[in-house]
Order: sequence, then C-alpha cells, then structure tokens
Amino acid sequence: MSNKILTHNLGFPRIGQRRELKKALESFWAGEGSETDLLATAKIIRQQNWQLQKSTGIDLIPSNDFSLYDHVLDTCALVGAIPERFDRRGGCVDLRTYFAMARGMRIAKEEHQHHCGQPATALEMTKWFDTNYHYLVPELRPGQTFSRASSKPLDEYQEAKALGIETVPVLLGPVSFLLLGKAGNNSEKFDRLSLLPSLLPIYAELLEQLGALGARWVQFDEPVLALDLSGDQQAALRSAYARLRAAAPTLKLLLATYFGDLQDNLPTALGLPVNAIHVDAVRAPHELDRIVQVLPAKMSLSLGVVDGRNIWKNDFSASLQLLHRAQRRLGADRLLVSPSCSLLHVPLSLKQETKLDAEFKAWLAFAEEKLAETVALARYLDQSGDSVELEQNRAIIVGRRSSLRIHNPAVQKRRREITAHSFQRGDDFAQRRVKQQARLNLPPLPTTTIGSFPQTKEIRSARARWKKGELSTADYERFLEQQTAACVRWQEEAGLDVPVHGEFERNDMVEYFGERLAGFAFTENGWVQSYGSRCVKPPIIYGDVSRPAPMTVRWSRFAQSLTSRPMKGMLTGPITILQWSFVRDDQPRSATAEQIALAIRDEVCDLEAAGIGIIQIDEPALREGLPLRRADWPHYLKWAVAAFRLAASGVKDETQIHTHMCYSEFNDIMDAIAALDADVISIETSRSNMELLRAFVDFRYPNEIGPGIWDIHSPRIPSTEEMRQLIEAAGKAIQIDRLWINPDCGLKTRGWDEVAPALQNMIAAARAVRTRIERVNHRIEG
Repeated sequence: MSNKILTHNLGFPRIGQRRELKKALESFWAGEGSETDLLATAKIIRQQNWQLQKSTGIDLIPSNDFSLYDHVLDTCALVGAIPERFDRRGGCVDLRTYFAMARGMRIAKEEHQHHCGQPATALEMTKWFDTNYHYLVPELRPGQTFSRASSKPLDEYQEAKALGIETVPVLLGPVSFLLLGKAGNNSEKFDRLSLLPSLLPIYAELLEQLGALGARWVQFDEPVLALDLSGDQQAALRSAYARLRAAAPTLKLLLATYFGDLQDNLPTALGLPVNAIHVDAVRAPHELDRIVQVLPAKMSLSLGVVDGRNIWKNDFSASLQLLHRAQRRLGADRLLVSPSCSLLHVPLSLKQETKLDAEFKAWLAFAEEKLAETVALARYLDQSGDSVELEQNRAIIVGRRSSLRIHNPAVQKRRREITAHSFQRGDDFAQRRVKQQARLNLPPLPTTTIGSFPQTKEIRSARARWKKGELSTADYERFLEQQTAACVRWQEEAGLDVPVHGEFERNDMVEYFGERLAGFAFTENGWVQSYGSRCVKPPIIYGDVSRPAPMTVRWSRFAQSLTSRPMKGMLTGPITILQWSFVRDDQPRSATAEQIALAIRDEVCDLEAAGIGIIQIDEPALREGLPLRRADWPHYLKWAVAAFRLAASGVKDETQIHTHMCYSEFNDIMDAIAALDADVISIETSRSNMELLRAFVDFRYPNEIGPGIWDIHSPRIPSTEEMRQLIEAAGKAIQIDRLWINPDCGLKTRGWDEVAPALQNMIAAARAVRTRIERVNHRIEG
C-alpha cells in the first residue's frame, strides 16, 4: 500500500435511483418484460453504482454486491445448493429456477395465469441478522455435494473491469453461508459445518479464477463473527480460510464482519490468514483499542466509522477520534476508512429529496452522502481535508442536539408518570377468554386475515392523485369508502368470521402511522430494499413522539357499521414502528419505544370506545430487534415486552387483543412472547410446514394462536386440501379450541385474482375440519 489512506465500501443499494430494478422485476414476473430487458436494467444499475463510487473517490469498490433478488440466494446458485423440488437438471441456474426458489412458482406467463407451474414452495425467508432486510434460507442436507452453478462473481468483476473500474468481488463467506442455512428436504437437524469440506473447493476454484482475471482483492463477508460461536464453529473458520489462502496465495483477502462486536471471536478473526479485516466501529467502538493492540503486523484494518444502518450525518469529530487512535497505532498504510456495513440498508441519495426543509436535510446522509463522508474522513486523516467543511459539520451536529423540534416536555412528563399498573390487563387470560367468547360468539377455528387486502393499481393511482392535489380529499375518502365497503361485502359473502376493513387508506404499515404521529419525518424517495422487489420507505424518528389525533378509528368505525360480524381493528405495534424506522440516536431506543407505545395506547382505547371488540397490534419485528449476543437479550426483551404491554393494557377484559409475528424463529424467545399476554397471536408457518409451530407446542403456549396456512409471499394458490392438511397438522399440536385460521401475513402485495380463490380455499378448509370435529364430537356424545 501507499501512504495514502484508502477508502473501502462494502456494498451499495441495488434497486436503482428510481427503483428501476423493482419495476423491471415485476414487469418480468408479469410476463410483460423479457429476460433481456431485466438483465439490461440490472447492468445499467451496476454500472451507475460503480461509476458513482469511483467518481466519489472510493478506492476499494465492491462488485457482486448487486443481486436480482437476494445475495444469499445468489450464493445458493453459485454453489449449486438447489433443493430437488425445483427440478434442476444441471448446468448454470437459470432465472426460471432462481425465481422459483425465491417466489415458489415458475415464471412463464401462461403458468402464472393458469397456476400450473411446478408446485414448489419457495425457500424459507427470514431476517438478515437484526436488520429489516430478508434473506432466503439455504436448505442443506447431510452428505450434500456442491457444484458451481453460476459465474456471477466472475461476470460482474469483468463487467466492471471493461468500464475501467477495478473492483473487489464480495462473497458471502462459506462458514456464514452454512450457519445461516437450515436442514431441508425433511432432514433431521445436523451439523451444517460437516458440509464445509465439500463446499470449500467451490470457493477455492472461484478464487483461482478471480486471480487469473486480475483481481487484487476479494472480500469475504462473515457476519456470523458477531454472534456467539462455539469452539467448533471458530475452528471451522480457521480451517476454511487456511484452505482458501492456499488456493489463492497472491490474492489479498479482506474479511468483513459487521452489526456487532467480536468479543471472544476476536482471536479467531485476527488469527485467520487474511490481509485485512473490517470491523463495525459504529456498533462496537469500544473494541477498537483491543483490536489495534493485537492486530497482526501484516494485517490492515478497515474501520467502519460511517453508519451504514442509519441516516444521520456523520459526526466527523467523533469518527476522527477513533480513526486517529487507529492511525497512531497502525500508521497510514494499514488503515482503511469505511462505512460500518453495506449501504444496502439506507436510501440511495439525498439529491432526490426536494421537500425536506434545509435544517432537517442537513442532518441526514444517505448512501451517496455516506460515500462522500468516508472519503472526507480519509482526507482529514492525511491532512488534506477542508477545515471549513469540518467546522460546518460540527455546527450541524451541535444544532441538531439542541433543536427545539426534537424535544417535547409534555411527552417527557407523561413518560415519567408511567406506573406498574400501566402494563397490566384486568384479569388473567383464562378469565378474559370467557368474557371475550361471550361477547364475540365465534365458531371453532374462526377465520380471519392479518389485515391488509390488495392495493390495486386503482387504489395506488387514487392515492397518488390525491397527494398531488388532483383529487379532492372528499372525493378520495368517498373512493376509499367504496373500496372498504366492497371489501367488507366480499368477506361477508366468502364467510370470513372476523373481517377487516382492508387498509386501503394506508401506504405502509409503519409509514401510515408515522405520518400521523408527531416526531416523525418522511422522505419522497428514501426507498430501501426489504426483499426482492419489495421496497419500503422507512419513516425518520427525529424527536419526541406523540399522537395529535386518532389515526385509524374513522375507518374501523365505518367498516364495523357495514357488518354485524366483529370487525378487527388494525394497528402496528411500538417495537415494529421503532425497528422499521430510522431512529433518533440521541436517546436510548427503549425511551423512544415507550413514547410510541403511549401513542398506540391512546389509539387502542379510542378503538375500544368506538365499539371495536378485536384489536390487532402487529409486532412482526419483535424478534429481529434482538441483540446478536444472547447475554444482551434479557435487557432488550424486558423493555420491548413492556412497550407492547403499555400499548395494549388500557382496554377492558372483553376486548380481545391480537398480535402478529412473521418469519421468525420463536423457540428461544417464547417466554417473552407469552409475556406479551396477547389474547391471540398469529404467526407464519406455511413455508416451514408448521415447523415454527413446534416452539409454541413445546412451550405449552397458554393463549390462542393462528398458524398461517397460506404463504402470501408466493403467487401460488394453495388448494383447499393442502390447507386442510396444514390445519389438521396444527390441530394435532394445539387444542382445536385455541386455533385460529388465517394467512401468514397481510395481503397488500397480492392481486385479487390470487387472494379471492386462496381465501375461499382457506375458509372451505376450515369449515371441512370444523365439520369433521363436529361429527366426531357428535359420535362421542351419542
């Protein structure tokens, strides 16, 4: 290395400046765009990303960080980890198989129309560590062999090189890949690391080929180093990188870990035969001194001081303190400046934000701005930085901390006045259940949905016209009433026991509430990828949170007036609002969660007063907020559960409180889930074939439960028989009188052509099981 301090970026947003990838994907899936069109759009996005990073001054620019759907799915394709049900016949994985693994269907248009494609369920989906990004879980089996089935890392490296841009190919490390997988194909649980010897030759061959193409650096992401690892898992890392080092002795290997500290994994990480290690100094600044003291003499340090997970402007003074400490110990030639992790988790550019006021916009930095911050910090280290810019940064940071728009004394006073009684329902669940059954009079296996119904083009168009002022508020609300009435009517005719109003007035389950709460701000184009083509625009929590006025009561009351069946009111819970927003960093997250909980509590009480007898407070993000280290779990779970209970405990016993969680492993947090004391919980179980229900069985979960029997993230329409079998399987595990029947998530992203038949099949399946139970009971009584 030269004496110039290098800059390093780990990854960049994939969706394009105007969500071009989303549009191209959905056009392709609908049969309207060709494969050529999709790949051309992807190529343009990659080239724009590389050129932006080069022009900004990033030295180590990533390639292979782009994905058409998910980087873990890309790794499955790379190493040929394709489950048998996808009927792969060798060779490279084509898009047909790739998207079948992601979405559970074949892609051809005629198959989409007639639903006659391969009836293969998609890979399970779960959260990427503690982020709101979803990855597809590799399915592994004992004795599995691997074979190269993709040339994507090689292709994209050469694509960048043809533009005159030298890049660092990014690979998900082999140990993380295996540990992030699960036993598939009905396999019993086994040691996934037993597959490492058969997996490593694929990686070794790839390194040799990258070296032959002229690559200088390769980045291996091993985020599992931020987790609690066993001695065997640490040993697997050592053996894996010894093998990889031997395969490519001249390549520079950069090991990247992020999202947390290394703790007892530090000796393992620093003992690996790599040329550089990246650490997350935003999440774990306290580890820096220990790292620089023991960093091997021939190893460089990429110090992640620019936050890749949040949108606040970097505090140059604080970052420079860390960097100077590292520089004094390591010198300029062994230090790289970088974001804390891939910038996948933040919006692309502030340039597209034209409506934020100047003061607030100055507080922010998106991916493009974070690249500039990274370069600026490196300049300050080699003493070529702009002192005026440094002073401007200091003034902005100080101004934000003292701004009156952040602090609300009334909110702070109310939070101080919370008492132990604020977290308690009246009676325990058993007594509440009797009162609720008397009020609601529901049949066994009551059917419902998770809340939202399809957001059609007509609905999205009306919302856009209203926001532009082309449609009056009165006309827009009249339109929404028509949509709501039609939805309630359809649910009644279909026979759904507990209808919902459909949420046609809502753009997003978090954004909608944030727009109605004080302390939140919103962007025009602050899109972030959640999974595949699904993008979200997280709110920004910048100040104290309160509820100026009711947020959902008008629509729930209107919907209830249309039916005699119990209408379910739909709210997003405080932890999910917190977790799916960009959160202020000037106070503990627990304090912000309590403020949100008090606002939701007000809404819950107003819904009850409006005659709504069932209120669902969704908390799909409860588990994803868990710290990566188990030792830190109790503290988080204590305040997260308390926030939910604070939101839910202001109602009478007769009011039934539901919650919903999806795509989570529940086994290790069952105590906390039970402590929520929700009367009914609905969970995702369809993709796992009821596997996730096992945690509730083993725990003897005391309250009622709705195991989702339809995977709404796939276009597949499960048959009545398929859903009946899932209900029967659930009934063998949970008492029938404690079971609810529902999809595994909201229906917003699906079309009516999928929703209508699938819900009809679900209702028919529930009725079939209900009839069978009644016959059995009749015979027993007879």
